[in-house]
Amino acid sequence: MSKIALFPGSFDPITVGHVDIVIRSLDLFDKIIVGVGHNSQKNYMFPLQDRIDWIKACFEEYPQVEVKTYSGLTVDYCKEVHARFILRGLRTSVDFEFEKSIGQMNRYLESGIETIFLLSAPQYSPISSTIVRDIIKHGGNAEPFVGSGVKLK
Repeated sequence: MSKIALFPGSFDPITVGHVDIVIRSLDLFDKIIVGVGHNSQKNYMFPLQDRIDWIKACFEEYPQVEVKTYSGLTVDYCKEVHARFILRGLRTSVDFEFEKSIGQMNRYLESGIETIFLLSAPQYSPISSTIVRDIIKHGGNAEPFVGSGVKLK
């Protein structure tokens, strides 16, 4: 049975930290699906198609990485794509507490899906999509913090 992991998020935009987590996980899984969650209630800074294109560009050299969109419960999508693992990156202890709760709830909903946490590389710990969006909103240079495939206008 192939080891498939789903790396879910909004990726608004994808950061160098996200990219690092996926690349460092390639040896752990046969395939990693970067799942761009779609929530109609959420106001995104960047259109869905831009986010998909950027993620694909970031991982174009890695055939074992796929990019897909989904809505609804993450565990339901995992079942749909036969992913037995949910991959999450942890930057801080606050991330850990938040992600632990989600991971435990996902485990309750679907006991056959495991959440795997990877610690962020120290240089990426302060970088989040929220902070990057704030830099962009205020006219700062966000290029050092986004994935290489991101083309900010």
